[in-house]
Amino acid sequence: MREKDAPYELCLEVLKRLDKTGVLQDVVLIGSWCIYFYKDHFQQTNYVSTLRTRDVDFLIPAPTKIKAHVDLQHLLKELGFILDWSSEGYSRLVHPELIVDCIVPEVGAGLSRPYPIKALGISAQPLRFVNLLVSDTILVKSHGLTLRLPHPLSFAFQKLIVSGRRKSPEKKEKDRQQAIQILDLAMKTGEELKARQIFRSLPPRWKSAILKSLKEADTNNLITALQ
Repeated sequence: MREKDAPYELCLEVLKRLDKTGVLQDVVLIGSWCIYFYKDHFQQTNYVSTLRTRDVDFLIPAPTKIKAHVDLQHLLKELGFILDWSSEGYSRLVHPELIVDCIVPEVGAGLSRPYPIKALGISAQPLRFVNLLVSDTILVKSHGLTLRLPHPLSFAFQKLIVSGRRKSPEKKEKDRQQAIQILDLAMKTGEELKARQIFRSLPPRWKSAILKSLKEADTNNLITALQ
């Protein structure tokens, strides 16, 4: 998918509907769509979005803090979304141009059972490492909306960790390049000290995974800056 083909308008309509119901304020937009909306965070730079995805991922902190009770399937039905269930038992909203997924942090090794979100009428998918994305968030104003996104540094570190676990070489490279783009830009805009602080606070295995990904990408300048 080329950048110009990414379904921006449909994504924005989904966000606007979630905003009107009060749900948007209680979730964190994660995944590759952050790449697009970070442009409104890095406003004073030559930031260029490299979005090439149809997946819109919302991280729901557990226990959920969603106050509104909204039937997500009904909310998005007239836009052409249908409710789809995976073989693992979690649900998502599927459109020919866009897929809306709800994610929760996986608690405990191997505890990946679907997590029911009664307020939305769906079951979320538990994933590892996403707790890093909700530990430090920012608010970004874009298209008349206020979006909660992971801090760019947290986004970059999580992408670097996950990239090393990808089986697909294409997805691995995509994750790594997105992470390096955001990490490099954040550090060049005054976040170098915070980057080191966050990095040093991570578990040893996470730090090793990050350094391995950066080494494979031959980004010795970033490795040096973190240590």
